[in-house]
Amino acid sequence: MNNPKSVAILGAGAWGASLANLAAANGHQVRVWSRQSSQIEAVLKDVQIVVSAISMIGVRDVAFQVQSFPLSPETIFVTATKGLDPQTTCTPSQIWQTVFPNHAVVVLSGPNLSKEIQLELPAATVVASNIPTAAEVVQLVFSSGRFRVYTNPDPLGVELGGTLKNVIAIAAGVCDGLQLGTNAKAALVTRGLTEMVRVGNNWGAKTETFYGLSGLGDLLATCNSPLSRNYQVGYQLAGGNSLTETLANLQGTAEGVNTCRVLMQRAKQQNIPVPITEQVYRLLEGEVTPRQALDELMLRDIKPEYNY
Repeated sequence: MNNPKSVAILGAGAWGASLANLAAANGHQVRVWSRQSSQIEAVLKDVQIVVSAISMIGVRDVAFQVQSFPLSPETIFVTATKGLDPQTTCTPSQIWQTVFPNHAVVVLSGPNLSKEIQLELPAATVVASNIPTAAEVVQLVFSSGRFRVYTNPDPLGVELGGTLKNVIAIAAGVCDGLQLGTNAKAALVTRGLTEMVRVGNNWGAKTETFYGLSGLGDLLATCNSPLSRNYQVGYQLAGGNSLTETLANLQGTAEGVNTCRVLMQRAKQQNIPVPITEQVYRLLEGEVTPRQALDELMLRDIKPEYNY
């Protein structure tokens, strides 16, 4: 290790712990902060990279907390949260960039189920920033023989891929919970990707980013794994559990539930058609049963696959 960095990981959940282990295995000096330990100042002292792996609901508060401590202007922020802020509909990186306008912000996202990473199974991810050198620094911190890290110049697209796919994962869980078969699920995931691209383009992200690891890659992982909390939400709703029961049974946060609500609000304002998100929203709100949600999608007006 030629150039060890000091890395602060904010968030001691499964994902934060996985990222801490990856950086530490590469010889970096890693300090982890959790709400319980509360000494954020000690964790931030002389730090070169700050990784935010907290759930969406805490991002804004923690960003303001970090702002009250002296940091080197060279400090790089890495955001590894997948969600949308309910107050502003901003993404996590937009929040960090607003609070720290003069710092490099890097988005880390990909098909990264933390349980598999903890088992040291091979995985790949993407780090994206408007400042390529910052992405390259972060790439080196986390890359290893079992964790392959790619760089990308479209942070918004990388971030939206990881965020929007959680809504589609809830739908995929419903699909499997109702035992609708492989054809149905393949169609759902493919049309889900089209919906993610439509939203992403509207917000200024590049189409090709969604066909990469942080879009399609993460979509495939989350829609096909019982390890995914968002998939579990859909699966359990299809099995007749209420949303309250389902969320109480989960370990950790299913970000797709909040994302779905925020996305619906923003899609309505901007007139973006999001048929799958809309049915997931109605299901989460208790307006339709899983079966009715599916019927609504199947009975939509027929149309071309692409609008050229």
